[in-house]
Amino acid sequence: MADSPDQAPIDRLIADDLPSDSRQARQIARRQMIAEAVMAEGTMRIEDLTERFGISLMTAHRDLDDLASRGLLRKTRGIVSAAPTSLIEASDAYRDTRQAAEKSAIAAEAARIIEPGQAVFFDDSTTVFRMVPHLAAKVPLTAITNSIALMNALKDIRDLTLLGLGGQFHNWCNAFMGPGTTAEIRRLRADLVFLSMSAITDGMVFHQSPDMVETKRAMFDSAAKRVLLADHTKFERRALHAMEPLEKFDLVIVDDGTPPALIERMKSRGIEVLVASPERAG
Repeated sequence: MADSPDQAPIDRLIADDLPSDSRQARQIARRQMIAEAVMAEGTMRIEDLTERFGISLMTAHRDLDDLASRGLLRKTRGIVSAAPTSLIEASDAYRDTRQAAEKSAIAAEAARIIEPGQAVFFDDSTTVFRMVPHLAAKVPLTAITNSIALMNALKDIRDLTLLGLGGQFHNWCNAFMGPGTTAEIRRLRADLVFLSMSAITDGMVFHQSPDMVETKRAMFDSAAKRVLLADHTKFERRALHAMEPLEKFDLVIVDDGTPPALIERMKSRGIEVLVASPERAG
């Protein structure tokens, strides 16, 4: 049976190559099941995991420490969580499984904006990543990104020039961030930038990571046209670090699950809003 969309990212991170040693194989399989259980529940007590999987508290902590180091889970004071908080963003593997249809619809609309010959910044967000299937039709194109996943997805597209941004690697988002990354970005000028953020509150976009905010802001400042991709759940969340007000973006693309009153409120403030539909994306 083929992997489900939720299953595939976990498999890639945990069990790319199962070792021949049976003890190691059981350990990897157990950690994979723990990750799936926590992602399904959102938050669990560590004691509940020991009961569910018949393991000691020490083994549970070892397993969770390994999963946390891979950016899949967050562990604090007897609780393990896959969901982001206002201070901590979830891993890219977890984020990629959320609102998949909405993200694909938004990405399809975003790709229609690109013209062949342009230079484009793509951030490391899972929504922007879903633009990949549409980019081969936009060549010749120069794609600039800090995302390793995006670099790997784009490297074989013919007539696409790929500029990979370096810096400090962060496992939880599978991307480069920090002063080295922003310095590289500021030496460039692009026609477009596609960004997504964790939260939109009071007309301002926010993220949990200050390094991520600075990286995205550098792309924002170095692009002629700025496009924000935001599924409807971003308007229900909070995060700590502000980046820019919505009015500063040239276009905001949302999905059709976004409340009409919220869309009208944005338009009344002079914000250009495009509503993407999963049916149109398909």
